[in-house]
Amino acid sequence: MAWDHYVAICQPPQYPIIMNPQFCVRMTLASLLSGLVYAGVHTGNTFDLSFCQLKLVYQFFCVFPALLWLSCSHTTSNMVLIPASIIVVGGGCFGLIIMSYIHTFSTLLKSPTRASVKAFSTCIPHILMVSIFLSSSTDVYLRPSATSDTLQDLILSACYTMVPPFLNPLLYSFRNKQVKEAVMSVVGRQVFSGK
Repeated sequence: MAWDHYVAICQPPQYPIIMNPQFCVRMTLASLLSGLVYAGVHTGNTFDLSFCQLKLVYQFFCVFPALLWLSCSHTTSNMVLIPASIIVVGGGCFGLIIMSYIHTFSTLLKSPTRASVKAFSTCIPHILMVSIFLSSSTDVYLRPSATSDTLQDLILSACYTMVPPFLNPLLYSFRNKQVKEAVMSVVGRQVFSGK
């Protein structure tokens, strides 16, 4: 989305050429494959772990750092791989997103118009979702499991797995005029029927 916003705002005449269907499919496949490789590396590393006794993972789902904490085998290489992969994958994605938004916002600030305000309001929800996802997931994966608070881990895990997918449709659908009118109609009926 950051790249789409960048091209739409900074290079509008070239938008149909740059954001053609083949390019969108390639970007989607690159995202999917990089996620599969990232997950595959960490999943493959769990097969080398040994667990001495039955233990519980206090999470909504089984996260890799919690498994390392429960393992009775040597996990130093795994503990080095987690921050390295987060820095490379998460930092790389975050860096590209930030760079595209710096260029986008600098373009918008050069010509402040009503369209610029609309473009800002389009970019802000994406920045908000990316920030929630990256900050909470980074905290879960980079904090040492032995010193982590179980309740805090549960809340942060919920933040990066459930909050962005829940809020995305709400944030983006409220940009639609018909959705706004329908919501206002329902709210108006509820307010007036309660009196």
